[in-house]
This record gives sequence, structure tokens and C-alpha cells, in this order.
Amino acid sequence: MQSTPKTFRIKSFGCQMNVYDGERISELLTDRGLAAAPDGADADLVVLNTCHIREKAADKAYSDVGRLKRDDGSRPMIALAGCVAQAEGAEAKRRSSMIDIVVGPQSYHRLPEMIAEAAGGARPVDTDMPAISKFDALPKRGRANPSAFLTVQEGCDKFCTYCVVPYTRGAEISRPWADIVAEAHLLIDSGAREIILLGQNVNAWEYDGRGLAELIRAIVRIDGLERIRYTTSHPVNMSDSLIAAHGDVDKLMPYLHLPVQSGSDRVLNAMNRSHSVESYLRTIEKVRATRPDIAISGDFIVGFPGETEAEFEETLQIVDAVRYAAAYSFKYSPRPGTPAAMMEDQIEREVMEDRLARLHSRIATHQLAFNRSTVGLDTRILVERPGKRHGQMIGRSPWLQSVHAQTTAAPGTMIDVTMTAAGANSMAAAIRQKEAA
Repeated sequence: MQSTPKTFRIKSFGCQMNVYDGERISELLTDRGLAAAPDGADADLVVLNTCHIREKAADKAYSDVGRLKRDDGSRPMIALAGCVAQAEGAEAKRRSSMIDIVVGPQSYHRLPEMIAEAAGGARPVDTDMPAISKFDALPKRGRANPSAFLTVQEGCDKFCTYCVVPYTRGAEISRPWADIVAEAHLLIDSGAREIILLGQNVNAWEYDGRGLAELIRAIVRIDGLERIRYTTSHPVNMSDSLIAAHGDVDKLMPYLHLPVQSGSDRVLNAMNRSHSVESYLRTIEKVRATRPDIAISGDFIVGFPGETEAEFEETLQIVDAVRYAAAYSFKYSPRPGTPAAMMEDQIEREVMEDRLARLHSRIATHQLAFNRSTVGLDTRILVERPGKRHGQMIGRSPWLQSVHAQTTAAPGTMIDVTMTAAGANSMAAAIRQKEAA
């Protein structure tokens, strides 16, 4: 039996959705009287907010659980949360006797109740997937970071053959318009200057006949908001109205994360991606015609079952065609229960590693070229945190570049800068004119 915890620590892994969920769990526990454990101190409760997108994610989660055992043999109360918890369910308790609570991403609003059950000797499991009732049960937002996440949509109906999201996050559900706008107000009142709208397929958000473009136009009218972004989008949901918003909503930043996954139509069809190379490139062309300075980022999977060398070369070709400012690329990872895991012609790991290295090199070339193209530009950055050097602060450009500058500006401040130097992963800038809040 575990004692009732007084302090907690949350470890979130994976996507921005998990980061957002981790923040909301922290607010929920704080609202119920628990305190975040100081750095370096043991916590009474540890919440492992897991990601299941990669191979062996469950094994890693159990390894993380094992490492929580202390030198004296004691351990904190442990809650396995997130997508691994959703996928494993009650099996998690059988695999590790150290796990006290198993809670899926649609049920974490029940954590306080489950903590009380665990303190009483139970080992509760909740992996139900109700409509997004959890948001109604969560406390109001607390102190916000300068750049704050706001979940507007969860789940996925696309059923890509490699992906577990439909099984761990459920069907696509859009949060109500009024709830989102109210949370945006709270975030801005709590210190946010930028809001990032989140969803597994964020541009599939729709409520009462209104789409993401209308939602963006409503939120940018809130006093105090400087910037708005959204991620992650699916190519088939890039509507003309959303593309148009990139041209006429000044506070919508010139950055679009639009995963393509492969440059081969045959592979895309095998992935059930529901778009072609041609349709994807046509969408990119429309976006750039509307906002010529936009930075495009993407996702790629190499080594999907049956991918030939020629098909991989087609992926390199689309990288060259789009000239990505940034991209995330991964080796194909078979996920239990997905159709792709059962496909023949699984690619050897050595082949995947070689292709991934070549893809990384090609993406890095374009990323550096994009960064260099912004040297000399006058722009504004949102200061987020101190840098490594004395007097240095780190912020984000409109194109989501990490930018470092010598300044006394506090986090949350917008400052005018001139981009002075480009690196592979960051930019240097000099203060321009007078710093302004």
C-alpha cells in the first residue's frame, strides 16, 4: 500500500500533445493540493506520460519504471499515463508490479480519484475513450509560458497503416468553439504571447460548420496575443480557407508543418496516406503563392515495408522539390496491431539506417540554406528563456528558428532584431532599435 502523495513529478515523452497533457496533469494535481517536487528531490508520485509512436516504446516505458526504484529499496507511487498506458491497459500491471496506476490520454482527468484508490491499496486502470469530457473536469489554466500549447482536436480517422494513434487516441474529436476561445483567453491573461493550436490532425478541426481558419481568425482578435501557430496538419485537410489565412492573418506565423512521409506514390498508397505526391506538391505551391516567405517542415519514414531504392530516391527528390526549412525523419518502426507490421518485405535495419543518414544529410542541406536566406532580415523574436552564455536569451523567429541574442529582455518580451548569422539548427541576431514589450 502506498501513502497519499504530497509531491509529484511528471515526465512527458514524445509529441507536443503529450507536452500539453503533461501541463494539464500538473495543473490538475496542483489544484488538488499536491506540489511539484523541487529539482533534485524525490517525488512521492511520478507520472510517466508515455509515447507509443516508436518501436519498443512499451519496453522503454517499463525500463523507466524500473529506474524509479531508490537505493534504499523504496519507490514513489507510479502512474503510467499516455499512449503506452492506453495500448497496454491492465497488461501493464502484470508486466510490472511497481506500477500503481494505468491511465490513458482520454482519462487523465480521473488521476486524483485514482491516486486515492492507489493509496488505499488498489491498482486502478482507466483506458476508456469517452468524448472529450476530460477538458470539462480540468482546472482553469495557471501561469502560462510565453509560447503556450492549446489542444483543439484529438484522435485520428485516417488509419495510416503504420500508425497506432487511432487506437491509442481514438477517433477524431473536435473541442467546442467556445471552450477553445475561453482557454485561449485564460492563456493570454496568464502570460502567453503566442498560442500553438494542437491536434493529431489539427486542420481537421471543425465545429458547427466552422473550420480551423475561422477559429484562428477569432483567437487572433484577443488582446495581448502576438502570434498564433498550429500543428500537426494532414495534407488532405489543408482547405483553401486555411491556406488563405496564411496570406491575410498577420499574426499567423509563416510556418507550416505538413508531413508527407514518402516521395513515392506506391509507398504512400501502401501507407494509406490518402494523398499523392502531386496533390501534396500542389498544396505546397498554393501555400507558397499565398505566403512566399513561409517555412515548410515535414515528416518522413524511410524503410517502409517493400520500399525500393528507387522509391527512396523519390523521397530525396521531393525533399529537393520542397526545400524544407526543417523536417523530422525516422526509420520505419513496426507497431503491434497495425497493418504494416504484418506486411511482407520488411526492410533490413542496415538498409534503413543508410537511407536515414542520406535523408538527414539532404534535409540538413536545405535547412541550412533556409537559415542562411534569413541572414540580414529585420524581424521580431519572442524571448522564451536564458541562453548558455551570460546575458544571452533564446527566442523564436516567425519561422520557428531558435534565435540567440544578447539582451536584457525578459521571457515573454517581443524584441526587434536583425538576423546576423546562420547555423544548422539556430540563428544569431543583434538587437535592432529599442527593445519593446
